[in-house]
Amino acid sequence: MITIALSKGRLADQTLLLLEDAGYDCSAAKEDSRKLILEDAEAGLRFIMAKPADVPTYVEYGAADIGVVGKDTLMEENRQLYEVIDLGFGACRMCVCGPERLRGNLDRIPNKRVASKYPNITRAYFEKTKRESVEIIKLNGSVELAPLVGLAEVIVDIVESGRTLRENGLDVLEVIADISARLVVNRVAMKMKSGEIMPMLEAIRAQLGKDKEERGQQL
Repeated sequence: MITIALSKGRLADQTLLLLEDAGYDCSAAKEDSRKLILEDAEAGLRFIMAKPADVPTYVEYGAADIGVVGKDTLMEENRQLYEVIDLGFGACRMCVCGPERLRGNLDRIPNKRVASKYPNITRAYFEKTKRESVEIIKLNGSVELAPLVGLAEVIVDIVESGRTLRENGLDVLEVIADISARLVVNRVAMKMKSGEIMPMLEAIRAQLGKDKEERGQQL
């Protein structure tokens, strides 16, 4: 049996649709229930419903063999696991954002304060890529407020359409990374359950290829 860690929401819905298209019965995971573990012994699948930030932890420690999680969470958590497939959906960007007047002038601001839900990503970007030290302010929501009230000069956050930024007078100043859903595998499970996991990975890759081909034909 393969145990898959998912987080309820759009990411899980898209993952289940992909698995079903690839030939796997995921009806157990669609059960209208508050259960956190949903299992179908006949299909050979067990689903663990977890918070997004916890999915890499369940996979790293072997509570789940496979997980699907955003690249942003993987970058922030930095867990020891195999990132094997870019699923493509849930696409967005991790960006440094702030007032338009700061475009091209970020390096001139000494002792910058940067607000973010992602302190580890923020620290790694500024210290390793920008080679500068900044003060990081951890926020849990509405980080766009930080520059507006003088809490920080800029923010680091996920940007999808950019609408929230624009409505608050902010813009993307620098792109840190492209983000999308990734399929990750526990390192031990990759070896011990290769007979079950590898066929699933191959089926998913094949289905992604079909989906890409179909989209190309529609253009």
